[in-house]
Amino acid sequence: MDSDEIMLTVRITVADRALLRQLAQGHRSDVSEVVADGLLDVLPTLCSPDAAFRLLAVLTEPAPCGLTVWLPAPLADLLVPAAARVALTTGVRLGCGSAMLGGALRLWLAQDPSLLADHLRVMHAGRPSALLAA
Repeated sequence: MDSDEIMLTVRITVADRALLRQLAQGHRSDVSEVVADGLLDVLPTLCSPDAAFRLLAVLTEPAPCGLTVWLPAPLADLLVPAAARVALTTGVRLGCGSAMLGGALRLWLAQDPSLLADHLRVMHAGRPSALLAA
């Protein structure tokens, strides 16, 4: 853990947890790194009303698994304005950064797993470990 990282615990489904582990293993990284990359991929999309309402919809589904991740502080700081944007769009306030993270993560994981793997591959194209995996 770096000193500029924030620990958050989110609720996800068993299938989400398995997919995260699979993505992390496939890209020779840890689950926290995959979650951070997923946030970078999904947060910009939350500006649309459709995405904000889809985020709320995924939060209404049961999520029995707790997952603790470490996020870089600047990325974790983006959860607050993202939650404010969702509240402005939908009229629903998310209680905490963990709820925003959980919704964004579950929304991101709802995509086609091969598309997620491709996005991660592109995001890591310049890293030496990504070049070894190719």
